[in-house]
Amino acid sequence: MESHTVKALQFRQLHRGPAVLILPNAWDVASARIFEDAGFPAIATTSAGIAFSLGYPDGQRIPREEMMARIGRIARAVQVPVTADIEAGYGSGPEDAAKTTRELIQSGVVGMNLEDGSDDPNRPLIDLQLAIEKVRAARQAAVEMRAQIWINARTDVYLRPGGDPDADYSEALRRLVAFREAAADSVFAPGLKDAETIGRLVKAVECPLNILALPGTPSIPELEKLGVRRVSVGSGPMRATLGLLRRVAEELKTSGTYSTMEGAIPHAEVNKLLGG
Repeated sequence: MESHTVKALQFRQLHRGPAVLILPNAWDVASARIFEDAGFPAIATTSAGIAFSLGYPDGQRIPREEMMARIGRIARAVQVPVTADIEAGYGSGPEDAAKTTRELIQSGVVGMNLEDGSDDPNRPLIDLQLAIEKVRAARQAAVEMRAQIWINARTDVYLRPGGDPDADYSEALRRLVAFREAAADSVFAPGLKDAETIGRLVKAVECPLNILALPGTPSIPELEKLGVRRVSVGSGPMRATLGLLRRVAEELKTSGTYSTMEGAIPHAEVNKLLGG
Protein backbone atom coordinates (compact mmCIF):
# COMPACT_ATOMS: atom_id res chain seq x y z
CA MET A 1 0.00 0.00 0.00
CA GLU A 2 2.92 2.35 0.63
CA SER A 3 4.08 1.91 -2.97
CA HIS A 4 0.51 2.49 -4.14
CA THR A 5 0.32 5.76 -2.18
CA VAL A 6 3.59 7.00 -3.66
CA LYS A 7 2.44 6.30 -7.21
CA ALA A 8 -0.98 7.82 -6.51
CA LEU A 9 0.63 11.05 -5.32
CA GLN A 10 2.93 11.06 -8.37
CA PHE A 11 -0.10 10.65 -10.62
CA ARG A 12 -1.97 13.45 -8.87
CA GLN A 13 0.99 15.78 -9.29
CA LEU A 14 1.13 15.07 -13.03
CA HIS A 15 -2.27 16.78 -13.39
CA ARG A 16 -0.84 19.98 -11.95
CA GLY A 17 1.50 20.76 -14.79
CA PRO A 18 3.29 22.63 -16.04
CA ALA A 19 2.75 20.49 -19.16
CA VAL A 20 -0.42 18.71 -20.22
CA LEU A 21 -0.51 15.07 -19.10
CA ILE A 22 -0.36 12.79 -22.15
CA LEU A 23 -1.67 9.33 -21.35
CA PRO A 24 -1.05 6.56 -23.91
CA ASN A 25 -3.52 3.69 -23.57
CA ALA A 26 -2.08 0.17 -23.30
CA TRP A 27 -3.94 -3.07 -23.88
CA ASP A 28 -1.32 -5.60 -22.76
CA VAL A 29 2.07 -5.81 -21.07
CA ALA A 30 4.04 -5.38 -24.31
CA SER A 31 2.24 -2.16 -25.28
CA ALA A 32 2.57 -0.84 -21.71
CA ARG A 33 6.29 -1.54 -21.67
CA ILE A 34 6.75 0.19 -25.03
CA PHE A 35 4.95 3.30 -23.76
CA GLU A 36 6.98 3.28 -20.55
CA ASP A 37 10.21 2.84 -22.52
CA ALA A 38 9.23 5.85 -24.65
CA GLY A 39 9.32 7.98 -21.51
CA PHE A 40 5.67 8.56 -20.63
CA PRO A 41 5.36 9.30 -16.89
CA ALA A 42 2.07 7.40 -16.54
CA ILE A 43 0.03 4.92 -18.56
CA ALA A 44 -3.69 4.37 -19.01
CA THR A 45 -5.43 1.20 -20.09
CA THR A 46 -8.02 0.97 -22.86
CA SER A 47 -11.09 -1.10 -22.03
CA ALA A 48 -11.93 -1.53 -25.71
CA GLY A 49 -8.36 -2.52 -26.60
CA ILE A 50 -8.21 -5.09 -23.81
CA ALA A 51 -11.61 -6.49 -24.75
CA PHE A 52 -10.66 -6.72 -28.44
CA SER A 53 -7.37 -8.44 -27.63
CA LEU A 54 -9.21 -11.09 -25.59
CA GLY A 55 -11.88 -11.67 -28.23
CA TYR A 56 -14.76 -9.56 -26.89
CA PRO A 57 -16.59 -6.54 -28.34
CA ASP A 58 -16.45 -3.28 -26.41
CA GLY A 59 -19.22 -2.21 -24.07
CA GLN A 60 -18.81 -4.20 -20.83
CA ARG A 61 -19.14 -7.50 -22.68
CA ILE A 62 -15.90 -8.81 -21.22
CA PRO A 63 -16.23 -10.55 -17.84
CA ARG A 64 -15.05 -8.42 -14.95
CA GLU A 65 -12.53 -11.10 -13.90
CA GLU A 66 -10.77 -11.08 -17.27
CA MET A 67 -10.62 -7.29 -17.41
CA MET A 68 -9.28 -7.03 -13.85
CA ALA A 69 -6.68 -9.73 -14.50
CA ARG A 70 -5.32 -7.90 -17.56
CA ILE A 71 -5.32 -4.52 -15.81
CA GLY A 72 -3.45 -5.99 -12.84
CA ARG A 73 -0.92 -7.62 -15.10
CA ILE A 74 -0.22 -4.28 -16.81
CA ALA A 75 0.09 -2.44 -13.48
CA ARG A 76 2.60 -4.98 -12.16
CA ALA A 77 4.68 -4.88 -15.34
CA VAL A 78 5.61 -1.18 -15.27
CA GLN A 79 7.14 1.19 -12.74
CA VAL A 80 5.05 4.24 -13.66
CA PRO A 81 1.55 4.95 -12.30
CA VAL A 82 -1.32 3.20 -14.12
CA THR A 83 -4.89 4.42 -14.46
CA ALA A 84 -7.56 2.02 -15.72
CA ASP A 85 -10.63 2.39 -17.88
CA ILE A 86 -13.37 0.41 -16.15
CA GLU A 87 -16.25 1.47 -18.43
CA ALA A 88 -19.40 1.86 -16.26
CA GLY A 89 -17.98 -0.14 -13.34
CA TYR A 90 -18.87 -3.64 -14.59
CA GLY A 91 -22.32 -3.68 -13.09
CA SER A 92 -25.49 -1.64 -13.01
CA GLY A 93 -25.32 -0.24 -9.50
CA PRO A 94 -23.08 1.83 -7.23
CA GLU A 95 -22.05 -1.30 -5.32
CA ASP A 96 -20.52 -2.67 -8.54
CA ALA A 97 -18.48 0.49 -9.02
CA ALA A 98 -17.31 0.21 -5.40
CA LYS A 99 -16.30 -3.44 -5.83
CA THR A 100 -14.36 -2.67 -8.99
CA THR A 101 -12.62 0.26 -7.27
CA ARG A 102 -11.47 -1.97 -4.43
CA GLU A 103 -10.11 -4.52 -6.90
CA LEU A 104 -8.26 -1.81 -8.81
CA ILE A 105 -6.57 -0.51 -5.68
CA GLN A 106 -5.60 -4.04 -4.65
CA SER A 107 -4.02 -4.54 -8.07
CA GLY A 108 -1.86 -1.42 -7.70
CA VAL A 109 -3.83 0.90 -10.00
CA VAL A 110 -3.93 4.57 -8.95
CA GLY A 111 -6.62 6.00 -11.23
CA MET A 112 -9.84 5.05 -12.96
CA ASN A 113 -12.24 6.16 -15.70
CA LEU A 114 -15.91 5.76 -14.84
CA GLU A 115 -18.44 6.49 -17.58
CA ASP A 116 -22.15 7.22 -17.84
CA GLY A 117 -22.76 5.30 -21.05
CA SER A 118 -25.52 2.71 -21.42
CA ASP A 119 -25.88 -0.41 -23.54
CA ASP A 120 -29.42 0.69 -24.44
CA PRO A 121 -29.39 2.41 -27.89
CA ASN A 122 -32.67 4.12 -27.02
CA ARG A 123 -31.14 5.60 -23.84
CA PRO A 124 -27.40 5.89 -24.48
CA LEU A 125 -26.75 7.61 -21.14
CA ILE A 126 -27.69 6.27 -17.72
CA ASP A 127 -29.71 8.42 -15.35
CA LEU A 128 -27.57 11.25 -14.01
CA GLN A 129 -28.38 10.49 -10.37
CA LEU A 130 -27.24 6.88 -10.83
CA ALA A 131 -24.02 8.07 -12.47
CA ILE A 132 -23.42 10.42 -9.53
CA GLU A 133 -24.02 7.60 -7.04
CA LYS A 134 -21.45 5.45 -8.86
CA VAL A 135 -18.82 8.18 -8.57
CA ARG A 136 -19.61 8.61 -4.86
CA ALA A 137 -19.47 4.85 -4.29
CA ALA A 138 -16.06 4.62 -5.96
CA ARG A 139 -14.74 7.44 -3.79
CA GLN A 140 -16.18 5.93 -0.62
CA ALA A 141 -14.61 2.56 -1.42
CA ALA A 142 -11.19 4.21 -1.63
CA VAL A 143 -11.77 6.16 1.59
CA GLU A 144 -12.71 2.96 3.43
CA MET A 145 -9.47 1.36 2.24
CA ARG A 146 -7.55 4.50 3.24
CA ALA A 147 -6.24 4.59 -0.29
CA GLN A 148 -5.73 7.24 -2.94
CA ILE A 149 -7.35 6.85 -6.35
CA TRP A 150 -7.86 9.48 -9.06
CA ILE A 151 -11.40 9.37 -10.45
CA ASN A 152 -11.81 10.59 -14.02
CA ALA A 153 -15.58 10.77 -14.54
CA ARG A 154 -16.68 10.53 -18.14
CA THR A 155 -19.80 11.54 -20.01
CA ASP A 156 -20.63 9.99 -23.36
CA VAL A 157 -22.77 12.91 -24.51
CA TYR A 158 -20.49 13.62 -27.50
CA LEU A 159 -20.39 9.95 -28.54
CA ARG A 160 -24.11 9.88 -29.31
CA PRO A 161 -25.03 10.02 -33.01
CA GLY A 162 -26.40 13.29 -34.33
CA GLY A 163 -27.19 15.76 -31.62
CA ASP A 164 -27.44 19.51 -31.32
CA PRO A 165 -24.22 21.40 -30.42
CA ASP A 166 -25.89 23.73 -27.91
CA ALA A 167 -27.96 21.00 -26.27
CA ASP A 168 -25.00 18.64 -26.14
CA TYR A 169 -22.81 21.27 -24.51
CA SER A 170 -25.43 22.04 -21.88
CA GLU A 171 -25.97 18.39 -21.07
CA ALA A 172 -22.25 17.57 -21.01
CA LEU A 173 -21.58 20.52 -18.70
CA ARG A 174 -24.46 19.56 -16.42
CA ARG A 175 -23.15 16.04 -16.04
CA LEU A 176 -19.47 16.89 -15.71
CA VAL A 177 -20.08 19.54 -13.04
CA ALA A 178 -22.27 17.06 -11.15
CA PHE A 179 -19.46 14.48 -11.30
CA ARG A 180 -16.96 17.03 -10.02
CA GLU A 181 -19.25 17.90 -7.13
CA ALA A 182 -19.65 14.18 -6.39
CA ALA A 183 -15.87 13.94 -5.76
CA ALA A 184 -14.44 13.22 -9.21
CA ASP A 185 -10.91 14.59 -9.57
CA SER A 186 -11.16 15.23 -13.30
CA VAL A 187 -13.80 14.94 -16.01
CA PHE A 188 -13.74 13.45 -19.49
CA ALA A 189 -15.67 14.34 -22.65
CA PRO A 190 -14.66 11.85 -25.38
CA GLY A 191 -15.88 12.66 -28.88
CA LEU A 192 -15.52 16.41 -28.44
CA LYS A 193 -13.22 17.83 -31.14
CA ASP A 194 -14.29 21.44 -31.65
CA ALA A 195 -11.59 23.75 -30.28
CA GLU A 196 -13.93 26.58 -29.30
CA THR A 197 -16.23 24.22 -27.39
CA ILE A 198 -13.27 22.56 -25.68
CA GLY A 199 -12.05 25.97 -24.52
CA ARG A 200 -15.47 26.86 -23.13
CA LEU A 201 -15.75 23.54 -21.32
CA VAL A 202 -12.27 23.86 -19.79
CA LYS A 203 -13.28 27.11 -18.10
CA ALA A 204 -16.74 25.95 -17.07
CA VAL A 205 -15.97 22.61 -15.39
CA GLU A 206 -13.41 24.15 -12.99
CA CYS A 207 -11.34 20.97 -12.72
CA PRO A 208 -8.92 19.13 -15.04
CA LEU A 209 -10.55 18.21 -18.36
CA ASN A 210 -9.54 15.06 -20.27
CA ILE A 211 -9.86 15.09 -24.07
CA LEU A 212 -9.68 11.99 -26.28
CA ALA A 213 -7.19 12.52 -29.12
CA LEU A 214 -8.41 11.16 -32.44
CA PRO A 215 -7.86 12.19 -36.06
CA GLY A 216 -9.53 15.58 -36.34
CA THR A 217 -8.89 16.57 -32.72
CA PRO A 218 -6.74 19.68 -32.17
CA SER A 219 -3.06 18.83 -31.65
CA ILE A 220 -1.71 18.42 -28.14
CA PRO A 221 0.04 21.83 -28.22
CA GLU A 222 -3.28 23.39 -29.28
CA LEU A 223 -5.18 21.54 -26.53
CA GLU A 224 -2.61 22.72 -24.00
CA LYS A 225 -3.19 26.34 -25.08
CA LEU A 226 -6.92 25.79 -24.59
CA GLY A 227 -6.26 24.76 -20.99
CA VAL A 228 -6.78 21.01 -21.35
CA ARG A 229 -4.87 19.24 -18.55
CA ARG A 230 -5.02 15.65 -19.77
CA VAL A 231 -5.09 13.92 -23.17
CA SER A 232 -5.59 10.21 -23.82
CA VAL A 233 -5.86 8.18 -27.02
CA GLY A 234 -8.23 5.35 -26.09
CA SER A 235 -8.23 2.29 -28.30
CA GLY A 236 -6.67 4.25 -31.20
CA PRO A 237 -3.16 2.76 -30.93
CA MET A 238 -4.53 -0.76 -30.58
CA ARG A 239 -6.80 -0.35 -33.60
CA ALA A 240 -3.93 1.22 -35.56
CA THR A 241 -1.91 -1.90 -34.75
CA LEU A 242 -4.75 -4.05 -36.08
CA GLY A 243 -4.75 -1.88 -39.22
CA LEU A 244 -1.07 -2.67 -39.74
CA LEU A 245 -1.78 -6.36 -39.17
CA ARG A 246 -4.52 -6.24 -41.81
CA ARG A 247 -2.06 -4.70 -44.29
CA VAL A 248 0.48 -7.44 -43.49
CA ALA A 249 -2.18 -10.07 -44.13
CA GLU A 250 -3.26 -8.48 -47.42
CA GLU A 251 0.32 -8.23 -48.68
CA LEU A 252 1.08 -11.85 -47.76
CA LYS A 253 -2.02 -13.07 -49.55
CA THR A 254 -1.87 -10.89 -52.67
CA SER A 255 1.80 -10.44 -53.55
CA GLY A 256 3.53 -12.87 -51.22
CA THR A 257 5.94 -10.14 -50.07
CA TYR A 258 6.76 -8.75 -46.63
CA SER A 259 7.46 -5.02 -46.92
CA THR A 260 4.72 -4.07 -44.46
CA MET A 261 6.73 -5.79 -41.72
CA GLU A 262 9.66 -3.43 -42.24
CA GLY A 263 10.17 -1.31 -39.17
CA ALA A 264 9.21 -4.10 -36.80
CA ILE A 265 10.98 -3.96 -33.44
CA PRO A 266 13.80 -6.54 -33.51
CA HIS A 267 13.11 -9.81 -31.73
CA ALA A 268 16.03 -9.35 -29.32
CA GLU A 269 14.84 -5.86 -28.38
CA VAL A 270 11.33 -7.09 -27.54
CA ASN A 271 12.82 -9.95 -25.53
CA LYS A 272 14.92 -7.49 -23.58
CA LEU A 273 12.01 -5.12 -23.07
CA LEU A 274 9.84 -7.84 -21.57
CA GLY A 275 12.60 -9.57 -19.66
CA GLY A 276 13.79 -6.56 -17.70
